[in-house]
Amino acid sequence: MKVQDKDRENESRRQRSFGLRLNLFFFSVFVIFSVIIVRTAMLQFVEGPEMKQEAVNQITRDIPMQPVRGTIFSEDGVPIAYSKPTQTLYATPLKNFSNKEEVGLKNRPEVKKAVNQLLAKFKELNPSGEQPTLEEMLSRDRLDLENIRHYGYTPRKIRSDLTDKEIAYFKENKNEFAGILSLEVVEETTREYDADSVAVQTVGYLSQFKRVRENKNFPLYQDIYSKQKGESDPTMQYSEDEIVGYYGLEQQYQEELRGKNGYKRIEITPQLTAKEGGVQEIVAPSKGNDLWLNINKNVQTATEQAITDQIQTLRTTRPYVSTGFAVAMEVDTGNVVAMASMPDFDPNYYKTGSISTEHYNEIQYLYSNGTIRAKAPDDSRNKAESVVYLGSTIKPLSVLVGLKEGLFGPYDTYYDKGITYLNEYDKFGIKNSGGHFLGSINPRTAIQESSNTFMIDMVGKRLLSKYGSGVIDVWNEHMKEFGLGVRTGVDLPGEQEGTLDFTKTESGSLLTRMAYASFGQQGKYTTMQLAQYTVMLANRGERLKPHIVGKITNPEGEVVKKFGREVMNKAEYPAEYWDLIQKGMNTTLEGTFDDFPYDFARKTGTSTQQIRGEQVDNGVFIAYAPRENPKLAVAVVVPEGGFGSQSAAPIARKIFDAYDYEYGLDGVPKKTLQQTNEDGTPIEGTDAVGTDAADGQNP
Repeated sequence: MKVQDKDRENESRRQRSFGLRLNLFFFSVFVIFSVIIVRTAMLQFVEGPEMKQEAVNQITRDIPMQPVRGTIFSEDGVPIAYSKPTQTLYATPLKNFSNKEEVGLKNRPEVKKAVNQLLAKFKELNPSGEQPTLEEMLSRDRLDLENIRHYGYTPRKIRSDLTDKEIAYFKENKNEFAGILSLEVVEETTREYDADSVAVQTVGYLSQFKRVRENKNFPLYQDIYSKQKGESDPTMQYSEDEIVGYYGLEQQYQEELRGKNGYKRIEITPQLTAKEGGVQEIVAPSKGNDLWLNINKNVQTATEQAITDQIQTLRTTRPYVSTGFAVAMEVDTGNVVAMASMPDFDPNYYKTGSISTEHYNEIQYLYSNGTIRAKAPDDSRNKAESVVYLGSTIKPLSVLVGLKEGLFGPYDTYYDKGITYLNEYDKFGIKNSGGHFLGSINPRTAIQESSNTFMIDMVGKRLLSKYGSGVIDVWNEHMKEFGLGVRTGVDLPGEQEGTLDFTKTESGSLLTRMAYASFGQQGKYTTMQLAQYTVMLANRGERLKPHIVGKITNPEGEVVKKFGREVMNKAEYPAEYWDLIQKGMNTTLEGTFDDFPYDFARKTGTSTQQIRGEQVDNGVFIAYAPRENPKLAVAVVVPEGGFGSQSAAPIARKIFDAYDYEYGLDGVPKKTLQQTNEDGTPIEGTDAVGTDAADGQNP
């Protein structure tokens, strides 16, 4: 009986042990299958696309096709910069032809033979076109057989602007060099610029991506280049030869203008060379957005011509005059309608993204925009730069500072002897221009008569007495409030803040610096800053952001971005002070504005600099019109031009006239008043009702 009990107990133990092992087996199977299911899901939904792309990348590569840049239009709808279709021949080496490898050396003779045949065909089809040598074709700038600038599978640009004969031949004979070179004709675009060279330095020009991608002056391209390897979207890849904005609006709005490049997906060999006929997919490039400027072509070209003509006139008596700068800005909007840095040049020199040595030597002192940065007419320091002392054009602001600081009242008088002395040890003194004795004057007449002595005694000396060693900071803050010594915010790269000599101890004592600063001889500012400052005087204290671009549209013409009036800061002064300034801006001008049909506010300036061991005068002029309800503000600088009334004012007059014709300083465009025949065609010799275009005189 005991034996049977023991047997039953052993059997029961075996059954429990088997059940436990069976449960453990099923649990293990469950865990394993769960892991497999989760991993399968991970592979399919998470890692699958990446692994698929990696597999594709192992046998294919995406070759970028340059995007079509958007158009830059003037305000009146003229295309200033646009993309023009062109046909380009590309060649892709299909073998290793490197001189540095044994297999490449062995293959070299056949590629040389093929290239010689290609050169012969160039000469036959287009004898007047470029005829490169064998060495040039084999160099890194063309076929790049050592893969210095290209990967082995990347097509090389061989010839641009193909003729009809070349296009037809190479399309029909693209397999002429089978196994050696893969030839392909690709439609691309070149950048073209208006033949009238409109606002050249403002619009800007182009360069190849490979020339700017690591340039510290172009952080945008540095950033793009650093992210290239991690960029999975082939439409955003920049190719080495892609043309990109290098200056001006072309650079400022690069990402808007660029669009998206297309790409060609090709098969490659394990040796990283292209497989012949291995194209898998082609995606066409897309066009970028278009820019619409506030610059009117007619006003702009009139401005440029006015400066050019005035330079020629001045050179008869002032042989060193060679440059001139002007900005016209609307008072109520901040829109820049003209912006000229003269002389300029043909921007089509840069249309391929590079420039010849000959052309560069021709324009190397012209390409910089002198309205927003320092620009000398040549590499010699014996010429005045574009950033100059403001001279007497600063006097309206000096008076405003004096009034706000309580240094004098609106009706206080000052006896102007024509000269003043800084202190009892000053034996020479500082005189008014021409040593003019003005007698009893007030703040308004001090502006109108351009009194240096008033500014020194009533502003410079008194401000120093009030603030002592802190006077420089106080003066600088007043200047900055009016946009002098700070960037204007204009939508262009490379804008400078100016040169503040009054902050430098080497410029003299505090008294000397404040005395000279008070009448415009201690701060150098740009023409754009001067224009923004003039707008502030006209609109009574609102510093408007200058806008060159008015809107951006997509290729379908839809507005994607619009730029409106933007107030950067507000200078708060009593209306009485603004009235005084407006009345004081009444400098006498003989001849230039005699028949101008509007009352207008203006201030001439003559700033002095030491050049070539002598004192030279820079012409400066600011004005806005009409005096009441002003519409347009103009600033003009003519380095070494002499008195502003004689050198800069005539340019400003022509700018006002051009704007009046296009838009109307009174709101009525004068071009709409043009006399017409019965059939509606313009009468030759007339611009507007009652005006003879031949001499501009009223009949």
